[in-house]
Amino acid sequence: MLQGKKFSKWLSDKRVVMIAVIIGTVAVLLIGLSSFIDYSGGEKDNSEKYAAKTEAHLLEIISHINGVGEAKIFLTMDNSGENVYLKNTDTKTKSIEPKVRGVVVVCDGGDDPLVVSRVLDAVTKSLNISSDKVCITK
Repeated sequence: MLQGKKFSKWLSDKRVVMIAVIIGTVAVLLIGLSSFIDYSGGEKDNSEKYAAKTEAHLLEIISHINGVGEAKIFLTMDNSGENVYLKNTDTKTKSIEPKVRGVVVVCDGGDDPLVVSRVLDAVTKSLNISSDKVCITK
């Protein structure tokens, strides 16, 4: 019973109540602000940069194939890549690039079966993906 009186006396102190209200308000504000912060921005940027770089390399390769003409490429990525922590090595981490989910190639020579075969071969071998993940059209 003595502790109950001490607690009620402690709560009757205006400074203690004011400090508790301030701490509670700050906690609620921090929780509310955390919903506005984007935690995945860096990963998304890395995936988009990798896709753009890969598209540029593929476009350079494909544009040199005879009969392709003007070409455009679109890549879809499966994930944003990974950082793997290594043990017993000099380097601490190893980056694994995002995996390519699919490729669309639109080119002037997309109606010629020989050009389609050459472009398909170049894309599948350079990205190490299966041919069912590649669409080539005019």
